[in-house]
Amino acid sequence: MIVLFFRPAMCASVLVMAAASAQAQGRSIDLQVGGAATLSPKYEGSKDYEVRGFPIVAPVGSGEDGKVQFRGIDDVRFRLFQFNGFEAGPLAGYRFGRDEDDADLLEGLGDVDGAFVLGAYAAYNFGFIKPFVSYHHGVSGDDTGALLRFGAETKFPVCEGVAVTLIGGATYADSDYNDSYFSISQLQSERSDAGLDRYDASSGIKDVYLGASTDIPLTDVWILKLTGKYSHLVGDAADSPIVETDSQFTGLVGLTYRFTIER
Repeated sequence: MIVLFFRPAMCASVLVMAAASAQAQGRSIDLQVGGAATLSPKYEGSKDYEVRGFPIVAPVGSGEDGKVQFRGIDDVRFRLFQFNGFEAGPLAGYRFGRDEDDADLLEGLGDVDGAFVLGAYAAYNFGFIKPFVSYHHGVSGDDTGALLRFGAETKFPVCEGVAVTLIGGATYADSDYNDSYFSISQLQSERSDAGLDRYDASSGIKDVYLGASTDIPLTDVWILKLTGKYSHLVGDAADSPIVETDSQFTGLVGLTYRFTIER
């Protein structure tokens, strides 16, 4: 499964690889292809929002009942192992960076590049609730920090063919991550147009969050994807001089088309 967050030209390559894989294994493959748009803060702690778009290429069956589970831009999970309610596997995604012109407070601090994310997750399904833990490590760009998310999710039907997944938990950030996104070095302080003082954000719990997601089949081939999330910054992250507000909202709307690549 591959979700592409930018570089739309790569979508064609993904389809070619999927078709070649299906032919090599002598079987057909069901795919959903489309796009999504997210509304999110310009940077963590920002009071202003922006819209970002990205294409989606994923196997049909993605979601809570499939091997592929989309929990966020930086949290696309592949269930590699499952036994007696326990499941685990790798995850991948993309972590957006920030530009110093995203806010007056950032002027002079320099940009933080976005990063590809790799990691893993584990969860245990008790039936009505599924506790989980997931690890997300930046492997490119300026940020090589890591996040550890832990929490629980539950799923309930709202009407025929539609179910909503609720998720809640907290995020631990290591010192590298907090240095990149919340600390202010001595050099940055000297260059800061806003005159911000030096600030060292230590590792610790970065936020607590609550979210919901659902897939709505509009027809036999069109699927509407909706997600929403609220997170509240805490600890050293919330106390950073660059934070304009502790409350952060994120929403996503996506639309995919289902089709089959025959062998």
